[in-house]
Parts: sequence; structure tokens; C-alpha cells
Amino acid sequence: MPAERSLQSRAPTALGLIAAFAAVYLIWGSTYLAIRFALDSMPPFLMAGARHFTAGVILYIYARVRGAEKPSVKHWRATAIIGILLLFGGNGGVVWAEQHVSSGVTALMVATVPLWMVLTDWLRPKGKRPTVGVVLGLIVGFAGMVLLVRSGGDKADVAIRPLGAIVLTFACLWWSIGSIYSRHAPLPKSPLLTTAMEMLAGGIVLTIFGMFAGDWAKLHFSAISLKSLLSLAYLIVFGSLIAFSAYVWLLQVSTPARVGTYAYVNPIVAVLLGWMFAGEPLTKHMLDAAAVIVLGVVIITTYRSRATKGSAEDSAKSITIAAELAEAEH
Repeated sequence: MPAERSLQSRAPTALGLIAAFAAVYLIWGSTYLAIRFALDSMPPFLMAGARHFTAGVILYIYARVRGAEKPSVKHWRATAIIGILLLFGGNGGVVWAEQHVSSGVTALMVATVPLWMVLTDWLRPKGKRPTVGVVLGLIVGFAGMVLLVRSGGDKADVAIRPLGAIVLTFACLWWSIGSIYSRHAPLPKSPLLTTAMEMLAGGIVLTIFGMFAGDWAKLHFSAISLKSLLSLAYLIVFGSLIAFSAYVWLLQVSTPARVGTYAYVNPIVAVLLGWMFAGEPLTKHMLDAAAVIVLGVVIITTYRSRATKGSAEDSAKSITIAAELAEAEH
């Protein structure tokens, strides 16, 4: 089968760039609220499993039709490990936690993933020691997370519980471990195919785990609301397919620094949407914590991008890693 055709067939138009950035900013920022609405009448792990498995099947077929090479056994093994870490441990933890933590606070906690990635990369064997600027970003970012959790613990209306915060912290750790592993794993050349395979693996494991967690006993098809069904469809079509495709395209036609700004915008969009459509609290403490967390992420990404230089092969690998991490976060 011929090599996968490039998503960039011609120079991007201004309208195309605006539409793609809007999709990444707004759609991914809204997925946290969509998860909350889907959980109204669906158990967490089965809902997440259905989302990722369905999106994985569609994306796998699409990637293969476009010419992506047939994956080997080692590709399936590596993507299965990453899918379990990112989608089961990471996204699965987020979905479960949203039963106990508001969607806005969840998004702010997830915004700390770059911080955990730096720590994981530092503490692993032969890890990379962060620069002074990155360490500064770590300190600022974690200070914002502490401020967020403390503000929620002191005020009942902030809708954050310690158990939810703990699960979200571990979800971020799973994400960071999966991302670091993916840098050295044997992956297909196509970011679309790679993510599709990870979705399939993660969706299957989420579904199986849901069986043991009692999700099947909680699942009553007649009780599933239209809002939950539409939210699940939104997560599959818009969150996992449209926004993700826009993100992969942007990685190829724009700079990583510009595309990476989604990490700053998404939590703000999520907090505002949760406040507007779900009646979630929006307090000064939350806004202060959000500002500090985003500042820490900005510092880290700025200093890391300055220090990152590589070959074309390294750049292609970075696109695949960035794409799969972004999909897992949402």
C-alpha cells in the first residue's frame, strides 16, 4: 500500500487556519463539559470505552484508506501499552473523577500535565535534567495546583473533593509516563494510524475494566437520556475526530509553539462553559489558580521549545507524540 498521503496538499489559507484553531480551542475546551453530561446517565468506564473504541475504528479505517502502512506486531504491542497508559489510566481517570469534581476544575488539573511530564522525564533512569527556567515553571505550576485544591477544600461550592483530586493527579502521572514511553517506542509513521490503534486498545481495556468495576450493572439503556447520547456522539465526532484531525493538520502547517497554545486556552474555555451551561461555580480563587497554572505551563513550554532542536525524523516523531497526548487529554 502506498505511503500515507500528506494532510497538507497546499499552502493553508487564513480561513482554514482560523477554523482549525477554533476547533482545537473550542471543541477540546468543551469536551470536559460533554463528559459531565454523558455521565448523567452512563457509567464512566463503559462510556469512555465506547467513545474511544468507536472513534478508533473510524480513524483506523480512514488512515488505512489514505495509505497508512499496515501495522506490525511490534506496532500493535507499543500502541497497546501507550493506549492503556494514556486512555485507560489518563482519560479513564478523568472521566471517573468528573463524578466528583466539576468539569472546569478537572480541566485545570489536566492543564498540569506538562509539569508531570517534566518530572517524569527527569526522574526516569538516564532522565533529562530540566533547565533553571523549566524548574521555575514547575514551581509556579504546582503552586497554582495547590492553590486550586486548597480553594476547593475550603469552599463547598467549588465542587472539588480530595478523592477526585487524587485520581486526577494519578491520571496526569499515567499521561506523562505514557508520553515519555512513546518517545522511544516503535510506532507507525502515521500519527492518525498510531492514535487509532491506541484508541482501539484503550477502548477495549476501558470496557473490560468497566465490567469488573460494575459498570454493566449500572448500565440501563432505557434510562440513558438524550443529552447523554448526544454528548457521547459529540465526544466521538467532534472531540475525537474533527478536532483531532484539525490538530494533526495544524502540527504540519504551523509552528509547535502556536499549536501548543491550546494547552493555555482549553482550561479557560472549560471553566467558562461549565459555569455557563452546568451552573458550576466560578470563584476568584479558581481564576487566580487558573492564572498561576497557565503561567507555569507557559514558562515550561517556552523554555523547552527553545532548547528543543532535532532532525526531520525527530520532528515527525514529535508530531506523533504531541498528537496522541493531545487526544488522550480530551
